Amino acid sequence: MRDAYEKITAMEAGVVAVGTGNARYAREFVDEENIPFPVLVDDHAEAARAAAVRRGSTWTILGPETYGASLRTWRAGHRIHKPGKRTFQLGATFVIGPGDEVRYEYIDRNSADHAPLEEVFAALGDGVTG
Repeated sequence: MRDAYEKITAMEAGVVAVGTGNARYAREFVDEENIPFPVLVDDHAEAARAAAVRRGSTWTILGPETYGASLRTWRAGHRIHKPGKRTFQLGATFVIGPGDEVRYEYIDRNSADHAPLEEVFAALGDGVTG
């Protein structure tokens, strides 16, 4: 989302990330990765439970489906950051609004899976006015 941030904000939308670490880990992540949007902390899994975002297993975090993507990410210069207490928490992407309407949701299948940006942009385009 960091690399798509300017396009998202140009569509009159915002980005908020929710992480699994504590506030110190979140600050380090924001600083090291130059994250331009707010990063909130969900160290007790309250937001993850509310959004039905599941935890992974050793297989979904370290299995063959994630190995190639992890290697490409590492070669591109990205590093794994401290995960906090919930190492196996999987991710998700939501487009919400206007109001509290959930326009799009994508629940990651494993640690290398993420919402396709073209789907996120399509959901944003459907809800953007102006």
